Amino acid sequence: MVTTDAVTPPTGRKKLRGLGPGLLAAATGVGAGDLVATMVAGAQYGTVLLWAALLGTVLKLGLGEGVGRWHLASGTTLLDGWRRLGRWATGFFGVYIVLWGFVYGATAMSAVGLPLNALFGGLSVRYWAMIAGAVGLVLVWAQRYHVFEKFMTVLVLIKFVSVVSIAVLVAPDLGDVLSGLAFRLPEGSTVYVLGLIGGVGGTITMAAYGYWMFAKGWKGTGWLSMMRLDNAVGYLMTGVFVVSMLIVGSTILFGQNLTQSDSGLLVLGTALGERYGDWARLLFLIGFLAVTSTSLLGVWNGVSLLFADWTRTIRLPHGRRAEADLAVVEAVVGDEPGTGKGYHAGAAERSVPFRGYLLWLTFPPMALLFLDRPFALTLVYGVLGSVFMPFLAITLMLLLNSRRIAADGRSGPLSNVVLGASSALFLVLLVADLVERFG
Repeated sequence: MVTTDAVTPPTGRKKLRGLGPGLLAAATGVGAGDLVATMVAGAQYGTVLLWAALLGTVLKLGLGEGVGRWHLASGTTLLDGWRRLGRWATGFFGVYIVLWGFVYGATAMSAVGLPLNALFGGLSVRYWAMIAGAVGLVLVWAQRYHVFEKFMTVLVLIKFVSVVSIAVLVAPDLGDVLSGLAFRLPEGSTVYVLGLIGGVGGTITMAAYGYWMFAKGWKGTGWLSMMRLDNAVGYLMTGVFVVSMLIVGSTILFGQNLTQSDSGLLVLGTALGERYGDWARLLFLIGFLAVTSTSLLGVWNGVSLLFADWTRTIRLPHGRRAEADLAVVEAVVGDEPGTGKGYHAGAAERSVPFRGYLLWLTFPPMALLFLDRPFALTLVYGVLGSVFMPFLAITLMLLLNSRRIAADGRSGPLSNVVLGASSALFLVLLVADLVERFG
């Protein structure tokens, strides 16, 4: 068990300059689907469901802290933890990541294609989507973590400033906004509540947080306070972003009968242009493009790292006999053993599994773009999104309360309450989603 630090954690104001992985994880998890769910909820119920968006942010913050704490206190990756739980965990994840990547690849590319088409025209959404996927492939294939982090940070700032600026522009009634903090469940709002809680801040992308921490050189329990600050800042920005989107949707589109479709976001852009001028529409579309681009690039990088690590773990022993192999972990996360320099050689990003999964995310899903958003695609993607979160929450509870982790990294009462509530809530969300789609 490794608990020593590879490099010395920063203190004071230097902590703020060292932030990064949490911002990437939170930003990657907020995509077009989250914008749509928030916008539709705002159009249907105003700011009444604000409490649900904030609750979702808090729960995801707790899950993100758990993911980060496992990596730092165990010295291994989350895939190593699942491997030690047994073949059922790694087997489930292997099937899941392959299916999810195929379906999400088409969804992510389409989401980027929409604002590109609205901004520049010329090509249909389908072909803009293909270009976006190919550009994302080239950028992630060529970049290393530190360049990737800086590039993503710029996009995060663009999307944050654009959406928050629009929320200020629409001048919401602060009394109505604050009233949304009180728990209320209007008739017919259960599905929207579960969608807000479950969708805010990502699903499978949360598991990539630890790899970005390792790439940054964070190792050992001495980095726990830094990780918690990093995670909190990332999800604080996510919470502000989601609340801003809910305010915009409730103020501009309240009472309109919108559908759960990515193209519904263009309706909001048009409404902003009609009310404030074309500059407001362009500002929103630029923010929309930044949101979808960070989601695509974050998945192309982070989930490919997860797949590369999965291919490693399936070759190692499972169950109680499995021991942490830090040298192999350092190789898969791209670190030069013993230096703490992060992606010294870019081992993971140059590996065959990483690049193979990048290709899988990009080219096979392009075939789905010609199906014009079929019901089957939407059905499968929705179910896949609901399945992963209870798996993540339950396995984190098992791992963070076991002897597989250093004592100072194990869960306390507060963490167990958050993880337990997340497990129960996401199981309810899964059942509700299945009933809604198949019942």
